[in-house]
Amino acid sequence: MLYPSIDELMNKADSKYSLVVLAAKRARKLLEGQDAQLIPFSSKNVGVALEEISNDLLSSPERVGKK
Repeated sequence: MLYPSIDELMNKADSKYSLVVLAAKRARKLLEGQDAQLIPFSSKNVGVALEEISNDLLSSPERVGKK
């Protein structure tokens, strides 16, 4: 089983598209040298970004203020 699972990640974003965009933007920042906000399991930037989203360290701007 992959971590984090797509089902878990879909609870954090409005759509698969917004999830991909958020993860890609964060992965780019990690590639440019920003530090990860957690101790990652993954060695790849996209995996680290998805872990951060899964742990509520990142959220999409569309979901801010929504319940």
